[in-house]
Amino acid sequence: MKTTVGIFSQRQDAENAVRQLYALGFTHDDLSVLTPETSNRELDAVPTTQTEQPGMGSAIGGVVGAATGLSWGAATGAIAANILVPGIGPVLALGFAYTALSGIVGAAVGAAAGGAVEQSFDTGLPQDELFVYEDALRQGRTVVIVRTDDTALEETAQNVLTSAGAESLDAAREQWWVGLRDAEEAAYGAPDGEFSRVESTYRAGFEAALRPQLRGRSYEEAGEYLCEYYSAIYLEEPFRRGYERGQAHYQGLLQRHKWEIKKEDRPELR
Repeated sequence: MKTTVGIFSQRQDAENAVRQLYALGFTHDDLSVLTPETSNRELDAVPTTQTEQPGMGSAIGGVVGAATGLSWGAATGAIAANILVPGIGPVLALGFAYTALSGIVGAAVGAAAGGAVEQSFDTGLPQDELFVYEDALRQGRTVVIVRTDDTALEETAQNVLTSAGAESLDAAREQWWVGLRDAEEAAYGAPDGEFSRVESTYRAGFEAALRPQLRGRSYEEAGEYLCEYYSAIYLEEPFRRGYERGQAHYQGLLQRHKWEIKKEDRPELR
């Protein structure tokens, strides 16, 4: 199964792209949408189940109600729900990515056992790209994901997304790193020109730390996984340092998100 991804600055453009894809014969089993949704204050008022009291929606990882914020949802019959994603906040997930994302979130907060994270990606959401989607969502952008086994349909989907104004996943991934690079070069503390020589290895370590299976795990704790997936470079010093910085980066996002929630609940902090 191959995935084609488009990242949109405007939700309306994403909606237009999805409508075009449905008109061409794609179904809600082929498509998924992730988009920032309601504020934490609004989400707090929504019960996570029919019997649960308001206010429980603020629990990290909660799946909240039935989403109606995407205008194409009712027309297509696609299932959607709000999910509170650590480090991001409330995200409206429509289509197959909902199953994957809720599995990842559940595992991250201890609500799922064993291989839940790995199994969640059977839906077609690549784990090594998740941090790019997350970064787009933090910037208020919408992610449209299309999966297909047909090469011709894959090309069709890419053309539709591009013509609707989407940025490619590769472009978004590079832009994400551009935003971090100067700080990471300074943190590395090497002589002029040295960071460029080791940058690809350092970046591989940084990105590895953002994989759902490895978040919150030290370099030593992740050793077996890193040996399997990064066997050629994981013992190199730049990789290790990149991995440690990636872990620190993710923890910083979590802490910043908690502060934003606190500010929202306490007007005197704004």
